[in-house]
Amino acid sequence: MATAKDPRLARAGVSGYNKPKATPNHPKKSHVVVAKEGDQVKTIRFGQQGVKGSPDGSKRNEAFKARHAANIAKGKMSAAYWANKVKW
Repeated sequence: MATAKDPRLARAGVSGYNKPKATPNHPKKSHVVVAKEGDQVKTIRFGQQGVKGSPDGSKRNEAFKARHAANIAKGKMSAAYWANKVKW
């Protein structure tokens, strides 16, 4: 195993793989994560800046989950998965 830090982690400013972080100064996206699944690594920006999720069971929450269900199911390498996990 390589002991060198992945430069993508430092560039995104996150503490490790699959650890999302808020990006309050980004013009459009509210969070960033460096997702890792097996050998695949990808920097993902997700979430609309300034928009908060809704409590579980609310109509707005259920609508988001229904609208993005196919993309959420893709797993850790999709922005919808992280938006669902962190914001909703």
